[in-house]
Amino acid sequence: MLVDTHAHLNFPQFSKDREEVIRKAKEAGVTQIVNVGTNLDISNQAAALADRFDGVYAAVGIHPHDVETANEAHLEALSSLLAFEHVVAVGETGLDFFRDYAPHDLQEIVFRKHIRMAVKAGLPLVVHSRGAEARTLELLDAESAYAVGGVFHCFGGTIEQARRAVALNFGLGFGGMVTFRKSSSVSVALQIPPDHLVLETDCPYLAPVPKRGKRNEPAYVRYVAEFLAREGNEPVEDVFARTTENAQRLFALPNR
Repeated sequence: MLVDTHAHLNFPQFSKDREEVIRKAKEAGVTQIVNVGTNLDISNQAAALADRFDGVYAAVGIHPHDVETANEAHLEALSSLLAFEHVVAVGETGLDFFRDYAPHDLQEIVFRKHIRMAVKAGLPLVVHSRGAEARTLELLDAESAYAVGGVFHCFGGTIEQARRAVALNFGLGFGGMVTFRKSSSVSVALQIPPDHLVLETDCPYLAPVPKRGKRNEPAYVRYVAEFLAREGNEPVEDVFARTTENAQRLFALPNR
């Protein structure tokens, strides 16, 4: 059994075969998927999809790339989604200083509001941090995000930043990038406390080897688990079991 802790099933790449993709994931042993919103529309769709399919859960939030299109009404509507039964996290939220698609100060304002929303609701955060790991950690600390924790999705920071994230009660998500030949993420994944590592796809992006270059999907999370098992010299069944337990604890998912 496996959990994909970060998928984007409502993106247009899945418009023609979304139900089939979910079925294939279950056949591959991926019995739970956290489907992540990136703006209000996608978050609404994610919440609706979670109500339709057993084993699919939703995270709702506004991606840092999209903060210029968000207003207070959007944030209020987003907050109302947190009461839905299968909404298990706030996000995708955070900072992205690599692409610079939105002003940094506005990203920080919206990120802080997401953190406060999560703390008030008692739900974990799904955090995007690219080229901004140090500042992201500072804001999480300043806003007492430790109270709810969460996950740094697609973590690309240093081992020192990873340890600081762990100290703030955050797990670290690793996906297809760890399987890439020149990736530095694998060394971080193997050094962090084992009970803070979770697996993800970030599908439809970043398909792992041997599917690199193709559309990613939740079924492929097993390739990440198998790769980490080989690199860590441990039985793949242990990686399956541990990362599943970690994900279920982090998002309060049922143990099944």
